Amino acid sequence: MYRIVRYHTRKPKSLLLPLAATKTTTSGSEPSTFSSPLASLSWKTRLALTLLLQVDKAARRPDGTVNRRLLNLVDPKASPKSRNGVTSSDVIVDPTRNLWFRLFIPVVDIDSTALPVVIYFHGGGFTTCSPSSIAYDAFCRRFAATIPAVVVSVNYRLSPEHRYPSQCDDGFDVVSFLGQNDAVLPENADRSRIFLAGDSAGGNLAHQMAVRACRCRTVKLAGLVSIQPFFGGEERTESEIRLEKDPLVTVTLTDWLWKAFLPVGSTRDHEVANVSGPNAVDISGMEYPATVVFVGGADPLQDWQRRYYNWLRKSGIEAKLIEHPNMFHGFYAFPELPESDQLVSQVTDFVASSSTSTG
Repeated sequence: MYRIVRYHTRKPKSLLLPLAATKTTTSGSEPSTFSSPLASLSWKTRLALTLLLQVDKAARRPDGTVNRRLLNLVDPKASPKSRNGVTSSDVIVDPTRNLWFRLFIPVVDIDSTALPVVIYFHGGGFTTCSPSSIAYDAFCRRFAATIPAVVVSVNYRLSPEHRYPSQCDDGFDVVSFLGQNDAVLPENADRSRIFLAGDSAGGNLAHQMAVRACRCRTVKLAGLVSIQPFFGGEERTESEIRLEKDPLVTVTLTDWLWKAFLPVGSTRDHEVANVSGPNAVDISGMEYPATVVFVGGADPLQDWQRRYYNWLRKSGIEAKLIEHPNMFHGFYAFPELPESDQLVSQVTDFVASSSTSTG
């Protein structure tokens, strides 16, 4: 069974500079400004986003290295304090490689409510962010409170200092750690309802974790939430070309990210990048979990995300595609957008329906 859901919201307004994208007309007249859904953000948010993008660009060197100190300047951290109806704490798995996770537990009646477990992988192009990043601390806290669920947000090693498969090894070791240390999770955590989830690069990692879990048979998964997953390939897709002036995601940036992440000498058609491409893993005989894929119509990566969804269906996997036609890459991180709340609500519905089908 599968279903495609499209959410049409308000028409996007013109974007104020400096985030406006421009194009030059063929007649040689003055360039015009593209309308953009980013205009829905407050001017303060857009100003902060502009600063982040400029610093991020400056921190990524042409030789494939990063200025980690500079990147950290635009990645403020949140301490694991209890707030907004959710308690949180950091759990160390392996201090030698800084492997840990942030555990979010909603405040509910422990005697009456069995909570699903969501193992979350943050985005950031494999090169930045962590569970303590303010945006991800807040996002996982919203998941924990709204679903409600116990959320395990994984801190994995970053590229280019650590290339693939370091991130996948870290993620799977956390999954294994949870299975071997039952007391880490609260008493009302339902171990029969374990979900994987992730956004952007984390959406890619959630897929890799699902494949590993199927191969190793270490845990039975109830579902997978893939939010604008970061996939790619040697080909330039229609959406990448059409949205080449996107201020958030460009092929120049994604090419750099893949080169910094993949094993030296690999192409973007590596199985971990082009997951549905010529080197794809055959998942047709696996117990791959039911999956929901979120796509934004203003995201240059949308064609790769739709290919992933179609590949899941062709492989016999139960999959659902939810589209937000006006939304850009990473829109879910901005709670001021109604679509961000819609996505959290849609994830809540998916977890509830998947829990029922596996119960």
